[in-house]
Amino acid sequence: MKIVVDPQTCTGCGACIEVCPAAAISLEQNVAVIDPLRCDLDGICIPACPVDAISFQETA
Repeated sequence: MKIVVDPQTCTGCGACIEVCPAAAISLEQNVAVIDPLRCDLDGICIPACPVDAISFQETA
């Protein structure tokens, strides 16, 4: 399982960055990017996103 950001939906508002306790999210070209090595999969960023651009994704 991992947390992903839909770059087509993300507005780059930074709400997810503010709530991430692991400091695993940054903005690159005005789109949120999650560092999988820092992310603790707590999912706090998912409801923080006002445009629903962040979700859990199953990994193979």
